[in-house]
Amino acid sequence: MADSTQNGPMQGGAGGGAVQFMMSNKLETAMWISRLFTVYCSALFVLPLLGLHEGASFYQRALLANALTSALRLHQRLPHFQLSRAFLAQALLEDSCHYLLYSLIFVNSYPVTMSIFPVLLFSLLHAATYTKKVLDARSSNSLPFLRNLLEKLSANQQNILKFIACNEIFLMPATVFMLFSGQGSLLQPFIYYRFLTLRYSSRRNPYCRTLFTELRIVVEHLIMKPSCPVFVRRLCLSSISFISRLAPTAA
Repeated sequence: MADSTQNGPMQGGAGGGAVQFMMSNKLETAMWISRLFTVYCSALFVLPLLGLHEGASFYQRALLANALTSALRLHQRLPHFQLSRAFLAQALLEDSCHYLLYSLIFVNSYPVTMSIFPVLLFSLLHAATYTKKVLDARSSNSLPFLRNLLEKLSANQQNILKFIACNEIFLMPATVFMLFSGQGSLLQPFIYYRFLTLRYSSRRNPYCRTLFTELRIVVEHLIMKPSCPVFVRRLCLSSISFISRLAPTAA
């Protein structure tokens, strides 16, 4: 094994180590490819360079690619599938299961630009992480321009995750609006509410829960100002109380 590792770069050039790394991590590589495809399709939907009709088809492709990535990631986290309630409960704790559900919620719905940003940004962040590993396997100083871009993306990861959480939250009223405008189904708001409760209770990603708290603090600060009309203050306080009652217990 040591001999093949040493001879690899000589036989395959600078990219030999990267190829060997990807071949030895086939599942991770498959998810990397599907994430890059998700980023590609999402970008062509947000920027419909090929036309609006083609943009709508790229919307579905992005969500289907994200569903594939989420399913692969879920299989990686829980490799032994069991048709049981305990397995389902364990699967629902995984972020990959949340975004598998997310993709299924929106894949056949009216295209909503707001709904593609979480898929695009999560795929971009995870693809960037694996790309750095591939570059490291290729050479410690290969493609410095790309490395610089990846470092900048990594430096802004916290802001990106907050933006994703903001999208997750404001998609809830958007699904209700879509229902009343005739662009959504009756079940969509209820299923999306379930998704949002899963994100709120996420063990690995606390940003949705954190952003709910931050939004509550900001709203309460604004409505307590003397210039705020009384009826607006009462409406906001009632809404905060209602949302707080709907919030699940964090895991």
